[in-house]
Amino acid sequence: MNNEPVRILSLEELCEQLTIGRNAAYNLLRTGQIKAFRIKRIWKIPQSSINEYVQAVTK
Repeated sequence: MNNEPVRILSLEELCEQLTIGRNAAYNLLRTGQIKAFRIKRIWKIPQSSINEYVQAVTK
């Protein structure tokens, strides 16, 4: 089991990492291309989900 803490990012941090706008980020989250969850209306995105997405699209 991996004991590293899970890094959770905000929508703004997702936009910064991928250098995309909010609309593009919302589209990736809504379509499930990046796995994330919501607490009330706030998106929470695990860093590992972003890493998986980047690896998938760069293959």
